[in-house]
Amino acid sequence: MAVEEIHAEMVSSVWKVLVQPGAPVAAGDTLVILESMKMEIPVLTERAGTVQELHVVEGEVLQEGDLIATVADA
Repeated sequence: MAVEEIHAEMVSSVWKVLVQPGAPVAAGDTLVILESMKMEIPVLTERAGTVQELHVVEGEVLQEGDLIATVADA
């Protein structure tokens, strides 16, 4: 089973969480929306599968490289 780890690409805050662990997702689905410098940044999954773990909550401040979520093949 392949697992995709999704990391923050920049310092930002978690504006909105759109999925929960166990949710099925398609490639290109938005998992969370980050906010940085007044811009909304959607965080997408590159593979279809199931959200295994969600490592963030709304309002949390992330540093570059922080783990946001893991998605496993269906």
